[in-house]
Amino acid sequence: MRNYHIWTTGCQMNKADSERLESAMSQMGLSSTPSARDADVIVLNSCVVRQSAEDRAVGMLTSLKPLKEAHPEKVIALMGCMVGPKSEPLQKRFPYADLFMRPQQFEPLIDLLGERMGIDPDGCLGPLTATPDVATYIPISHGCDKMCSFCIIPYRRGRDVSRPLGEIVREAELLADRGVKEVTLLGQNVDSYGHDLPDNPDLGDLLSEINNIDGLDRVRFLTSHPNDMTEHIIDSVAELEKVCEHFNLPFQAGDDEVISAMRRGYTNDDYRQLVTKVRDRVPNVSLSTDVIVGFPGETEEQFERTLDLIRDIRFDKVHAAAYSNRPGTIAARTMGDDVPSEDKTARLKAIEALQEEVLTEINSGLAGESLQILVEGRKRGKWFGRSRNDKLVFFEDEGDRKGEIVEVCVEKTGPWSLQGAVAP
Repeated sequence: MRNYHIWTTGCQMNKADSERLESAMSQMGLSSTPSARDADVIVLNSCVVRQSAEDRAVGMLTSLKPLKEAHPEKVIALMGCMVGPKSEPLQKRFPYADLFMRPQQFEPLIDLLGERMGIDPDGCLGPLTATPDVATYIPISHGCDKMCSFCIIPYRRGRDVSRPLGEIVREAELLADRGVKEVTLLGQNVDSYGHDLPDNPDLGDLLSEINNIDGLDRVRFLTSHPNDMTEHIIDSVAELEKVCEHFNLPFQAGDDEVISAMRRGYTNDDYRQLVTKVRDRVPNVSLSTDVIVGFPGETEEQFERTLDLIRDIRFDKVHAAAYSNRPGTIAARTMGDDVPSEDKTARLKAIEALQEEVLTEINSGLAGESLQILVEGRKRGKWFGRSRNDKLVFFEDEGDRKGEIVEVCVEKTGPWSLQGAVAP
């Protein structure tokens, strides 16, 4: 056993899980390789939030069958949300795969590798952390208790479980010692953090602790549920120096009947009031959101209320997706996927066109402004990074700026990014 290859699709949580598994295999002496064909250990970290994501994982796993038949000593493992509580159906479907591991269930692979390599994993493994970079992710909780009718996550990742606060702080300290400048705290419902821990610390308490870590410059968090966004969390963003002024608040649909059918637990008016509260307390805040179009039964009139919400609130980022029927969810059991695919596509295009118009207007107001950019790297010959409120900015400079906070004067604006020059 010398090389490993991890293929990852899906959300930031999957990316964080893959990085922790990479940390384990690196500590065991294995090296990463970009090619599955050259790897002794191949891990596919899967997503099933939408059918297209599941299809990609199935296609990738199927493509590995000839490789396994030619080299039976290779280890192939399927990980992530495609693996539910019972793996027998997957074992029958993909008998050439060696392991099927639920999200964060690294032990079966680590134990197998330890046995084949003749080492004791307990004796060689330290803390499993993200891959050090300028900005990285820290999972603070796993699973979700909300049971939204469209969502498969609670069935695959389980109930909402928080990591101990001290453990998270220690991981952030280790990452800061290794040069990380920004951490994003991750959870399927990050605002519910701590409800299951002794003394019930909340996300605001955790943000306060992370804010005190030397070496870190910025802290972010996602994804939030509107029902669990508390005054304490909002005040923490307003008051803590390193916590960035950005909220991800998925509203999913603008019509109250659709919101109710989704089992989201709020109304259009509730959501608007929450946004007003956030903006009153954090004046320079930016907002992103998630939207599902074509939920079962959604009419064109109901969809128009989604457009009205986007038009009125003027989000800085909108992640829109067509409803995808997920077997096992409440919606799949009780509702028909009755919105035609061409209507879903048209609604996505309507959101994209509206959001491009909104962002063009918002970003044009930043021309001539100076923004503090944490430089993450280079693309197409230019440095890039994000402002505190998550604006992507590109600039040219001859020096090595990676990891620095640079004052950039915005010279050119567009809906998706900004261009500028280092301020004199």
